[in-house]
Amino acid sequence: MIASTWHFQGYPIHCLQKGPLQATATERPALLLVHGFGASTDHWRFNIPALQEHYEVHALDLLGFGRSAKPAGPKYGGALWRDQLVSYVRERIGRPTVTVGNSLGGYAALAAGAALGQDSAGVVLLNAAGPFSDEQGEPKGWGAITRRTVGSALLKSPILQRLLFENMRRPGNVRRTLNQVYIDRTNVDDELVESILAPSRDPGAFGVFRTVFDIPRGQPLDELFAELQSPLLLLWGIRDPWINAAGRRGAFERHAPQGTQEVVLQAGHCPHDEVPDQVNRSLLEWLAQLP
Repeated sequence: MIASTWHFQGYPIHCLQKGPLQATATERPALLLVHGFGASTDHWRFNIPALQEHYEVHALDLLGFGRSAKPAGPKYGGALWRDQLVSYVRERIGRPTVTVGNSLGGYAALAAGAALGQDSAGVVLLNAAGPFSDEQGEPKGWGAITRRTVGSALLKSPILQRLLFENMRRPGNVRRTLNQVYIDRTNVDDELVESILAPSRDPGAFGVFRTVFDIPRGQPLDELFAELQSPLLLLWGIRDPWINAAGRRGAFERHAPQGTQEVVLQAGHCPHDEVPDQVNRSLLEWLAQLP
């Protein structure tokens, strides 16, 4: 696997590239894997080896996460991460690409797929975050997870936010949180816990964490679906307690473009890491159908 540094808006971004191992794979679209909130390229540990057999696979750490820079200046949110993915596809990949994203990364992958137009070969959403136009109340996704955990009284206090940050990045608490959202806890191991803890120790990590309380809702999912010109696959960990996947699925089905395919798995919020063999098989079967 080739790790490299690419720059977006002048900031260093950690990237991975692997494969393809088959010579004919260059005729197929590339894949770009996008992690969720608090995660990194490490979260694709069980997927890249299987996908690289057939496709050129890329993964990156979103600005503010993983091994990428965590500057104080940018306005974090869907628009920033959308632009990061679009720039990466056009500058580093240079051909039609399937964007694959989990949670927050799913929203970014969809927004990028819509913005890429003909440069998008497809979009795959694994328990994607983000609101629909007709939803009321608190937004679903990265901010909602923390809001449900701590309540609105903490949102405006930097001191309490710091205490929350320190508490959430304790190894025991990270493991407990993962155990809440993995139905099969086999892969909730030391490697996974450390992959989440390590970025939290970087300078600027707390500043990025604070933005979770102010991340804008972004463009609604239904508008992004309407703009998308490429095929769409919805991969559901249907027992996800964070986004109520069983309830959210109906909204996705109502708004998703005609021809969208779905796969439902008995898994939680991160099916790609919890049941990777099932996700890899479903993803490869869908990719094989692409023109």
